[in-house]
Amino acid sequence: MSNLHRDRSPYSWSFRIGGGRRVLDLPLIAWLTVIWILLWSTLSWANLVNGVIVAVCLCLAFPLPAVDLGLRLRPLGILRLAAYLLYDMFSSSVEVTRQIFAQGPYHAAVVAVPLRVRSDLMLTATAVAVSNVPGGSVIEVRRSTATVFLHVLDADDPGEIESAQRSVWRMEELVARAFGTAEDIAHVTRPVPEGNPSP
Repeated sequence: MSNLHRDRSPYSWSFRIGGGRRVLDLPLIAWLTVIWILLWSTLSWANLVNGVIVAVCLCLAFPLPAVDLGLRLRPLGILRLAAYLLYDMFSSSVEVTRQIFAQGPYHAAVVAVPLRVRSDLMLTATAVAVSNVPGGSVIEVRRSTATVFLHVLDADDPGEIESAQRSVWRMEELVARAFGTAEDIAHVTRPVPEGNPSP
């Protein structure tokens, strides 16, 4: 058996047994362990250890190819993203409530916001994060152009549209710094895209 070494994913290790190659994928082992504990309906040290052993045995008996989803866990980035989300949810809730009780109709619009990161994971995570904030409903994500289409209230004010775009780009940067690869982080440090792709 050859020495254990890291695979393409930072959370996977591979080694050879005889003529075959085996991969130990930590997220898969963790997920199989959770399923094992849920099947026994009891959280105990015995179930946890047995779950890990069963998960490792399954990974060795039924090997899967290592897949790098482009996910990196950066604790400081995750804390910053969580803090920004909480702040943005609160401030956006106050703004939406103010608009509800204010006089006059508001003219909404759909705004195209081109993103800098093109990976599927970053596009999805950014769209989900933006949708969790009141007043920032994502109605479409166009993968081919890495564009998010955002429903914006009070579109009569050009400042609101620019603010919505800046908010999406800020969220994109925070998501990349929390879960992205080094390449993703390099992309979000570039200037924001120019122009508005048509829906």
